[in-house]
Amino acid sequence: MTPEPRSGFASLFGENLRHHREAADLSREELSFRASLHRTAVGQLERGERVARADTLVKLAGALDIPPGVLLEGIAWRPPHPQIGSFEHSSSPRVTP
Repeated sequence: MTPEPRSGFASLFGENLRHHREAADLSREELSFRASLHRTAVGQLERGERVARADTLVKLAGALDIPPGVLLEGIAWRPPHPQIGSFEHSSSPRVTP
């Protein structure tokens, strides 16, 4: 069975999550403990295999001691055509608290 392709949003969110986890010098296991998530969930989110629900985003941000919106920085929806759209990373730089 072939794995499903990663969504643009999930991949970009995962990059942001990994960036801020590493900036906080936390292991995936420590972050999952602090956010009250299963230990495999953080890895799946970072790899873009899973999309975070709003409550999960808030838990992760709280565990990282950053505002939830920071995990969404640089992610934008820009429809190139009226019926087609995609998520993309904006050109704004990341801000590390």
